[in-house]
Amino acid sequence: MFDTKVAVVVRDDLFVWQKLNVVAFLATGVAAAAPEALGEPYVDAEGVTYGRMLVQPMMIYGASLEALRKVHRKALERELAIVPYVEAMFRTGHDAENRRAFCAEDVAAMNFVGIAVRGPKSAVEKTVKGLSLHA
Repeated sequence: MFDTKVAVVVRDDLFVWQKLNVVAFLATGVAAAAPEALGEPYVDAEGVTYGRMLVQPMMIYGASLEALRKVHRKALERELAIVPYVEAMFRTGHDAENRRAFCAEDVAAMNFVGIAVRGPKSAVEKTVKGLSLHA
């Protein structure tokens, strides 16, 4: 099937709109980090061309803050592609502010609201082992 896997982990104590926002931003980060994982554009029966999507599914998990920190540590150890989202980014107005907010985080205690990882299937599965799919 696929030799890589994509997992998106979102904090389970967020409002629904926040969860959806985080997952959407993390998905764009995965696509940007792995352009080779994008399929061809979609074309409808009238010849209108639409955007490309990842060729493989993204598994979405729900987790606590501590579990997100654990996923982050494991992903770093396994050298997976990581796309992070921290709570302070909810209060920013644009991309440059997002990067400043992220950089200001205490690395030892990042306040993650979501994290996406992509890499070899077995490494990603070990990284998210024990998490439940988002309900």
